[in-house]
Amino acid sequence: MGNSSAHETDGGRRPHQQIPVVVLAGFLGSGKTTLLNHLLHRSAGSRIGAIVNDFGAIEIDALAVAGALGDSTVSLGNGCLCCAVDAGELDVYLGKLAAPETGVDVIVIEASGLAEPQELVRMVLASEHPGIVYGGLVEVVDAAEFDDTRARHPEIDRHLALADMVVVNKLDRAADPERVLALVGSLTDRAAVVPATYGRVDPEFLFDCRPSEERIGQLSFDDLHDQGDGQGDDDGTDGLGGNGHAGHLHTGYDSLSFVSDVPLDPRRLMRFLDSRSEGLYRIKGHVDLGPNDLRNRYTMHAVGRFLRFYPEPWAPADERRTQLVLIGSGIDTEALGTELKGCESDAPHADEHGMWGVLRYVQGSEDEPDPEPYGG
Repeated sequence: MGNSSAHETDGGRRPHQQIPVVVLAGFLGSGKTTLLNHLLHRSAGSRIGAIVNDFGAIEIDALAVAGALGDSTVSLGNGCLCCAVDAGELDVYLGKLAAPETGVDVIVIEASGLAEPQELVRMVLASEHPGIVYGGLVEVVDAAEFDDTRARHPEIDRHLALADMVVVNKLDRAADPERVLALVGSLTDRAAVVPATYGRVDPEFLFDCRPSEERIGQLSFDDLHDQGDGQGDDDGTDGLGGNGHAGHLHTGYDSLSFVSDVPLDPRRLMRFLDSRSEGLYRIKGHVDLGPNDLRNRYTMHAVGRFLRFYPEPWAPADERRTQLVLIGSGIDTEALGTELKGCESDAPHADEHGMWGVLRYVQGSEDEPDPEPYGG
């Protein structure tokens, strides 16, 4: 998945340049449309395609986002997506948005508040479209109404356990925000729990941002620490209950850049990935596995517990090294760096069976796991 993915026009994208498909779920009123609109206006020049699924004949949510998306919106009304279409039909909609001429960099499926998240994830994973890759399940909850929502809809506990990331929205309205964050965290399975108000989540946390024409490069996490989002609400505040300084976009996010000129041992790498820490939401980059595969480097795409490797031949001019970016909420970046350092190996010879764990997560491999939501 790369920033050039939307601009391949010569017959398709290479596997690691697939467009991520993010499933955005949450009960009615949790703030999904607000979050999507925030992403649309803060996507640093990236183009977002959306499949908006309202429950009912009047597609209010679709109208709310259509102005920003234009022809990159697919609207499905009068029923839940998980019940109204099958995986093959979803492929038609994904194909429309993933077509190279649309210039789309990421696709967001905004589910109805009554949809079943697990079924939507299964549908994306069952897609046969070569231009897309599962980008994670993001569950949005209303912090102010969380206790009442759980009482009315006990299935929310199951939804949270499935999520790759949980956005705890409307924290400014919660009587005890820390208690709600802790409770949500206790109900997840290693998901990143991200605090938010007004649906403001850093787009970089969800997908690779393509820089806009007006600036060089994209805002790094260090930049976000130094400056807020630069836009306030009409009341002169930052929209996060502060005075323009509190609640910057970086709140709740940590990132680690890992670079190594020493190849990684595939067995050690898989042990690291199988036990990756709570809150570690995304890993992206490529890995040098040294003598275990001298021909290829392995582009890695991990979101939540979903994992894929994409081997591609080293180019003659490539510098053979591992370069990874890890993004999460509440992660211990120093410990993660130490763990990755422990995956290094300067062994001159290949481990005869060492690649088996990696190859299980290469798409099309005979040993590839079944398309469950969380294969890694």
